[in-house]
Amino acid sequence: MSHPKKIANNCCMIGVVGRTNVGKSTLINQIVGEKISIVTPVVQTTRNTIRGVLTEPRGQIVLVDTPGLHKAEGTLGTLMNRMARQAAANVDALLVVFDGSCAPEIEDDGWMRRVLFAEQPCLFFLNKSDMTPSYAAEYRELWERVQKEKEKTREVHCFSGSAETGAGLSDLINGLFAFATPTESLLFPPDTVTDYPRRLAIADVIREKLFGKLFQELPHELGVRVDDIKETPEEWHITATILVNRASQKGIVIGPKGRVLRDVKRYSEPEIGSMFGVKARVELWVKVEKNWASNFWLLQQMGYAGTR
Repeated sequence: MSHPKKIANNCCMIGVVGRTNVGKSTLINQIVGEKISIVTPVVQTTRNTIRGVLTEPRGQIVLVDTPGLHKAEGTLGTLMNRMARQAAANVDALLVVFDGSCAPEIEDDGWMRRVLFAEQPCLFFLNKSDMTPSYAAEYRELWERVQKEKEKTREVHCFSGSAETGAGLSDLINGLFAFATPTESLLFPPDTVTDYPRRLAIADVIREKLFGKLFQELPHELGVRVDDIKETPEEWHITATILVNRASQKGIVIGPKGRVLRDVKRYSEPEIGSMFGVKARVELWVKVEKNWASNFWLLQQMGYAGTR
């Protein structure tokens, strides 16, 4: 990606928040112009805080993708919710994403209540607004109801569009850049699109391919840990372990005659190679680790509680 030599030192860190599966990751990928966060039909697939960077002549905005708030179950769920709240607290502005194709849910109500009292400036984005039926009126009514109940008013500009097609995103990006303020230097080098650690990015790609094969059977039972990356001028050799809770799940992940693992490997390798500009070879192992999502040490290895 090339940039003009002169880029204004106007920057803003923006927390992209909302309930699970409203399209936050798709939106950030579309704005940044590259895939930096996995996208699946499974809720709660973003498990880490991921930063996407958009640099233009007018400055730089950093979009912080967060796990969607949900009813936490176990250590992993608690850590995901904590990451979402911390990310929302430590940014310059907030972008709350709603799913305009379905009625507001309790988590949408919760984000509106947080925004009402948040110190940072804020925008709303009604995603999937090109789909029918549309629930735009219900979201407006909910926002009015929350303000009335709390006896507090706040003007928040609402944009609408589609993260999938890119419709409406030009206006949204203009709105986000309006929050940028002068800084001594850019937050990231101009060609940076993400600062997400590569081991976690590789694990996410593998996990996405697993979800594509198995999301009906055991999506949230799966964890992926990248154990080793051997780099040579010719290729990267990546060894990763897929964690499951029970022995019966191991056979599902491997698949008949190893078919599922082979497909995950086949689809992961070109995407990882494209992501890092290398030829990638992936070796996958499946390990039974009972209650891995409640094992803090394993979660730390996978980057959910601080990287190694």
